[in-house]
Amino acid sequence: MFIIAFFPGLIAIALTFLLKDKKSSSPHHSITSPPHHPAFFSYFRYWKKASPGFRRLTGGLLAFALFNSSDAFLLLALKNQGMSDMHLIGCYIFYNLVYALLSYPIGAIADKFGLKTLLIAGLLVFSVVYFFFGFATSLLAFGVLFFFYAFYAAATEGISKALITNMADKADTATAIGFYTSFASIFTLLSSSLSGLLWYAIGPKAMFMISGIGVFGVVVYLFIFFNRKVRKG
Repeated sequence: MFIIAFFPGLIAIALTFLLKDKKSSSPHHSITSPPHHPAFFSYFRYWKKASPGFRRLTGGLLAFALFNSSDAFLLLALKNQGMSDMHLIGCYIFYNLVYALLSYPIGAIADKFGLKTLLIAGLLVFSVVYFFFGFATSLLAFGVLFFFYAFYAAATEGISKALITNMADKADTATAIGFYTSFASIFTLLSSSLSGLLWYAIGPKAMFMISGIGVFGVVVYLFIFFNRKVRKG
């Protein structure tokens, strides 16, 4: 399986060499004023200059990341119920297949009904799926949960970054995405560590329930935030 996965990855890397950078329309730098090269971690200071809307949206998404542990815990839930390795692999392949099939139509739905609506719907589905993951005992139940988990992924993966792009100034788009992605990775690491502690301290059922309830709180926060933005607009 790893060998099979290697070749599509290699092709994807090769295709990047066909990409060309967009030429800047700004005037050339003067010889006496060399181009500015920001420090590697300078984007961490972006929070101070970012708009209030960006800070509130990113704050909600980072709170979600703090409750969104690694997908490995979903597979461990199957293992905890005595499922075979074949069932684990099958469920994860099923999840990725559904995710791939739903991504395009959900993107079209987002264009029609709005990015904010789809993001809220996706996070709400995540909350319900995680809450019930600790109660699932059969392969059918896990299959249904993985289906809806794929819906959540398709409804939030690109949409969250699109919303961040809309909230940020055009000149700071890459910085805003880099800021969010960096901190989301850190928060996900913390979430997975805490989830591991909860798994062994109080059990997987409680761990999934805590994550589901926590994300529901994030859904309520974002719903209030988006509705305030709409009323002000």
